[in-house]
Amino acid sequence: MPRVVLQKPDIARALTRISHEILESHRGADGLVVLGIPTRGVVLGERLASLVSTHSGVPVPAGSLDVTMYRDDLRRSSTRQPAPTRIPDGGIDGRTVVLVDDVLFSGRTIRAALDALADLGRPRAVRLAVLVDRGHRELPIRPDFVGKNLPSALSERIYVRLEEVDGVEEVTIEG
Repeated sequence: MPRVVLQKPDIARALTRISHEILESHRGADGLVVLGIPTRGVVLGERLASLVSTHSGVPVPAGSLDVTMYRDDLRRSSTRQPAPTRIPDGGIDGRTVVLVDDVLFSGRTIRAALDALADLGRPRAVRLAVLVDRGHRELPIRPDFVGKNLPSALSERIYVRLEEVDGVEEVTIEG
């Protein structure tokens, strides 16, 4: 039976808090680019970019970064359909890129994202924002901005469902 750990208002509050943390740590919004990792990271990234823009008064471009072909588990996983990479006008060179994903687990997706970014340009800095950090890292990767830390057993699964993709807004733990 899935246990709901975040509902729509909780997700909205977490994203609002993260947007303020991004502005505070970056000292404003100038030079920021937000890139979401498909699928739900793109939705979360667009929401974050909108919130940062609203709070700062500075437009913050958002895009998406597909990491499928950079993953180190392609041979072991089921076939993945690549999603489009959309880099906002102006690119990423010399800018601070905020990578956004829904759940941080082993760190392998973020490692793949860093490789993909390196092929696209040279950002001034890269920051990581995640809605959920569940622990169990296999690589030395740490998020800069976290919506909710959810320690979980390896046997458990965490599902992020967003209205734009799933028609419902919640985070659940199953297993």
